[in-house]
Amino acid sequence: MTTSELITQLKQGNTRALARCISMVENELPEYDTLLKSLTFEKKVPLIGITGPPGAGKSSLIAALIQHWNKQGKKLGILAVDPSSPFTHGALMGDRLRMSEHYLQQHVFIRSMASRGSLGGLAPKILEAAEVMRAADFDFVIIETVGVGQSEVEIAALADVTVLVLVPEAGDEIQTIKSGVMEIADVFALNKADRDGADVFYKNLRTLAHSHAHNGHETPVVQTIATRAEGAAELCSAIEQELAYAPAAGKRATLLAEKALVMIKNMRTRDIDLNVLRTDIEQLLKENENFNLYAYVTKYVS
Repeated sequence: MTTSELITQLKQGNTRALARCISMVENELPEYDTLLKSLTFEKKVPLIGITGPPGAGKSSLIAALIQHWNKQGKKLGILAVDPSSPFTHGALMGDRLRMSEHYLQQHVFIRSMASRGSLGGLAPKILEAAEVMRAADFDFVIIETVGVGQSEVEIAALADVTVLVLVPEAGDEIQTIKSGVMEIADVFALNKADRDGADVFYKNLRTLAHSHAHNGHETPVVQTIATRAEGAAELCSAIEQELAYAPAAGKRATLLAEKALVMIKNMRTRDIDLNVLRTDIEQLLKENENFNLYAYVTKYVS
């Protein structure tokens, strides 16, 4: 099958073609570069980022969103980034298992991607995979980060709307959460809202949102209990409202510039092989356990 034929099937909603395209991109198979350059976009497909600390219930919350939007006839694409083995780089956890009740639904496509050591909560080829998803026939594309905590701010450069999922156990004092992560949120989802301390934490979130209001616009705060799908409709509504909200001037250009920078960095380091690095470093460790890693790295960038 030619690349153009594959793209035609992708636009027709063929899930096998979509899966093949993502695999080509993720593994840099032959013609993947041609595939990406040939993508066209017939409509604007919103990218919704779901981020938050481990154990916040992100996957369960996504399942609830799927259930609500699917009842409305929406077509949904899910990219779930999982932790990966440091040896095989394969995904250790399968979000398709946690969302198993939706996996075979006609208008839902779920794909797990391994983080492969990325520190920002996303997979190395997530930007390109998201572009493939945008070119397919979806109404929404949801991207779930791996959940590495407060370093996963790069989702803000990818998503049109970022939902930060928190739980009451994060603490009564909102200051315990680093501002860098708090500021990326377009929507706060307080999950497991039936637990002790939820009311106080919800009040603190509302206060925070009010104090950071811009031109009279406050970041929505929604209480959810994902395992019972409670609050899913309200969260979907908040997301849709944020998508319709006119962002600050230049925000879209800034987001696209961030995406471009990540892609450029990836392209410039594509010829660096991790196995070669590991072999070199193993030899250096044998020669000197305290070798200068910085000096070793500079030979690749000088």
